[in-house]
Amino acid sequence: MIVEEIMNSEVYSLLPTNTVNDAVKLMREKKIRHLPIVDENRSVVGIVTEYDIKNALPSCLIEEQSSAVNSSPIENIMIKDPIIGHPLDFVEEVAVTFYESKISCLPIVSGGQLIGIVTTTDLLYTYIELTGAHKPSSKLDIRVSDKPGTLLTITTIIKKHKANVLSVLVFPDSKNENSRILSIRVQMMNPLSIINDLRNEGFDVLWPHLPGVDL
Repeated sequence: MIVEEIMNSEVYSLLPTNTVNDAVKLMREKKIRHLPIVDENRSVVGIVTEYDIKNALPSCLIEEQSSAVNSSPIENIMIKDPIIGHPLDFVEEVAVTFYESKISCLPIVSGGQLIGIVTTTDLLYTYIELTGAHKPSSKLDIRVSDKPGTLLTITTIIKKHKANVLSVLVFPDSKNENSRILSIRVQMMNPLSIINDLRNEGFDVLWPHLPGVDL
């Protein structure tokens, strides 16, 4: 999946000469928390977040200082030369950028101009959709040996029970470097029959583990 598929194309922005008060009004009106700052050619020169504005505004008890900050240019508090993305970037790469750089939004630029924005909320929604967590389903965590053909065996068992596989995630096993944890989400509310067959085939099903229920 590429960024173009999940980015917000209706992106709001301001010029560096706009005031802090302009940013506050626009964020409240559009219910957004991130504002790219662009020049006359729509090139990104900065970014302002709700957090930046809260840090810049003094106590409401100091009216004179508050008025001065509100009327100051947004370029005084914006993050200059922010990290940017391209619409053809992979979503996984963007997620790594968010994680490593500890940012909450990414302006998307094509041909030197701002065309969209991606936020942590967009990434969260994408993760939910990709894993199928928003659909009625069950999650199976299975410890498996790191060898070819294992996934095929598991999915064959699931197919026998006429359950659709919504997603498959692979994690390292913290207890054994030669094993992996498969997290499989199946479109079935009661997967006990699948769990029984998996265990009969020798698979170590870690989740679900139901106290008092003999699986």
